[in-house]
Amino acid sequence: MSAGVSVLVPTLDEELNLPECLRSVEWADEVFVVDSFSQDRTVELARSSGATVVQHAFESYSRQKNWALDTLPFRNDWVLILDADERATSGLRCEIEATLRDTDYAGFYVNRRFIFLGAWIRHAGWYPSWNLRLFRHRLGRYDNREVHEHVVLNGAAGYLRNDLLHLDRRGLEAFVARHNRYSTLEAAARFKTERDAPDRARLPLSLLASPVQRKRFLRERIWPRVPAKPLALFVYMYLVRRGFLDGRAGLALCVFHAFQEFMVGLKLAELRRLESDAGT
Repeated sequence: MSAGVSVLVPTLDEELNLPECLRSVEWADEVFVVDSFSQDRTVELARSSGATVVQHAFESYSRQKNWALDTLPFRNDWVLILDADERATSGLRCEIEATLRDTDYAGFYVNRRFIFLGAWIRHAGWYPSWNLRLFRHRLGRYDNREVHEHVVLNGAAGYLRNDLLHLDRRGLEAFVARHNRYSTLEAAARFKTERDAPDRARLPLSLLASPVQRKRFLRERIWPRVPAKPLALFVYMYLVRRGFLDGRAGLALCVFHAFQEFMVGLKLAELRRLESDAGT
């Protein structure tokens, strides 16, 4: 039975992940794949599954999704946004169908279950991991951050009980490459925040009312002041948030994210140096 939901999946070279993702949403009566001109079989696989493929050059994660939300002719009021390495569980499907029959909410947060090195990461601050993925498409748009983008929703949001599954079939090499890109984007975002600091200092407290806004406040205003960030992040994830309970996979994830934070620091220092050199 159709749930009256349109599904949106942004892609770039996702031939290993996309088939499972699309099979998990076969119940939806409309699926759009917004592809950034993949060089592998992504487009072929998407079309063979019955999805509508639209190609659009990648600018940023938030702008890509906003372009799709602004442009695509959705036949349904509700849109579910998935990454290609995510799957909607059968429980989530049933809950969506039951919930959307009668609701006044503008959107719903979905909890994401992250699988790393074959293990479900239940700790280290990675579960629960609430993401606003299901919403009335006219009422939600992503903010313009280059990384860690969030939906700004014009209305109230509820929470679904069933999980979304995150499982990347491309392996560690792709995981490392993707997070190397994230570290570049995060360094650029922090550099911009530093330059905009006088404006951000005047940010009214009323804008920090939602969990997403509070999290962003901590990331942009508090975290930059923390010394020894890679070590602090490892201690927080592995000890405070008990990543050690996830065994080898938990240790690997915590070490990796500490190293990623180290790379962000190096890239941020490089941006400062380049600006200083340009001004001399």
